[in-house]
Amino acid sequence: MKNIELKAGLIGECIKKHQLMADTYAASMDEAQQSANEYGNPEDWFDTYKSDLLNKRDMLSQKLSKILEEIKILQQINLSKESTIVEFGSVVITKDQKMIVGVGLGKVEYQGEVYYAISPSVPIYASMRDLKKGDTFEFRGKKTKILDVF
Repeated sequence: MKNIELKAGLIGECIKKHQLMADTYAASMDEAQQSANEYGNPEDWFDTYKSDLLNKRDMLSQKLSKILEEIKILQQINLSKESTIVEFGSVVITKDQKMIVGVGLGKVEYQGEVYYAISPSVPIYASMRDLKKGDTFEFRGKKTKILDVF
């Protein structure tokens, strides 16, 4: 049960981190749109500055969409299941790193520990996919033993 609670807490932390990014992107989008609306007359739509603001808004919109999609992916992780193999949603503990397989978010701190949120599309995941606790994998010429999977 402790492992399930840890996994749920980690996923919650990842979602929280994503939600903060989503809020930042949304606020920046609104700011760019408002600045474009306040800049000049309606016939100034082809003005370079206004065009840059609208392009910035569109870029932020794409980033926001990606973040929201990743939140949905994280919400698909079965928090009541303890994994026995390295798969989507697993927490993987090695001597050198602690990882959670979900979306590529990088470093996540939870309960004073550092975990790395990785995507199933990264090379290290391919090296350890479907392995169990006690198995060894090789990544970048280094052999690593899986100490725990849940």
